[in-house]
Amino acid sequence: MQNPLQTPHSGYQWDGTSQRFFEGWYYRVTLLDCGHTFAFMYSLEDPLGNQPHSGGAAQILGPEDSYLCRTFPDVNKFWALRDVLALGHWGKTDLSTKPAYLPPEAFERHVQDGYQATATWHQGALHDPGTGSQARWQYEIKPVYGWGNLNQPQQSTAGWLSSFPIFEPGWQILMAHGLATGWIEWNGKRYDFTNAPAYGEKNWGRSFPQKWFWLNCNGFDESPDIALTAGGGRRGVLWWMESVAMIGLHYQGKFYEFVPWNSKVSWNIEPWGSWQMQAHNSEFEVELTATTNLPGTLLRAPTEKGLIFCCRDTMNGQVDLELRQRGDKSKIILKAGSSLCGLETGGGPWEETWRST
Repeated sequence: MQNPLQTPHSGYQWDGTSQRFFEGWYYRVTLLDCGHTFAFMYSLEDPLGNQPHSGGAAQILGPEDSYLCRTFPDVNKFWALRDVLALGHWGKTDLSTKPAYLPPEAFERHVQDGYQATATWHQGALHDPGTGSQARWQYEIKPVYGWGNLNQPQQSTAGWLSSFPIFEPGWQILMAHGLATGWIEWNGKRYDFTNAPAYGEKNWGRSFPQKWFWLNCNGFDESPDIALTAGGGRRGVLWWMESVAMIGLHYQGKFYEFVPWNSKVSWNIEPWGSWQMQAHNSEFEVELTATTNLPGTLLRAPTEKGLIFCCRDTMNGQVDLELRQRGDKSKIILKAGSSLCGLETGGGPWEETWRST
């Protein structure tokens, strides 16, 4: 562990299998002063190479849900570490050495297309020759919350059993909240920022998610100390499928966790536009409502048939949450809202509202 906030499963998960396999990483920065968000999504499929879907990709969801995508067909130019969060993929470069982490100045000088990312540093450059879109970025990250209480061991998002290949795919919040300082250049416009809210997560597996939803926000109006991640989906468990959902909330150094093994979680999710979730355990209860009138942006995700458009996102959703302490006299611990919530639905089918408990 390089830092006390490193979460389980932070390292590279591929074990050399020739079976279908994917791993994906998500980094995000929210610029509160202008209301823009940059979400970086990296993926790698079938790292063994020479398979129909072998390759990597980098996608960015930018201001006002604009979009940039670049593929990296050569899996041999991808690198990652198994014990800590560290990865990168080189595209166009004048280096012939084996890909690895480079000092920031060397990366900028030698890698014209690609990225590198750790728990504390994120840097890259992408150019789409088809549309002319381009992006460059460099920023430092200071983790504030991992996934769990401060000064305690950090937790697996899907519980301790996720250390075994029981659930497919795996999902891990890498950093529920952090502070990013640096710059992002988007189609020629530069954004400089200091201590902007940052977030990170990952997923991986030998089988692919069938249907899912997701809410995430750490840019609340009431306090810079609130970090919310919630989601659910249909996943494989050994030889059957199950529907599961969870809500995780960090606030004032404490982690409020509502998961199937300690809480009752229910949800009411429309194909697009409305996300409602409730959960309670013996001590606390939480209620989430998120909406958007925006059309969202179609994004690619790894599937059994390769990287295809199969999910829709916006980074400008409205979310309202209320956290209460249960008991004879119910007490409101937190009431907060934001118009900078990340919202997603993916997979399918999504012909009607998904209601479940």
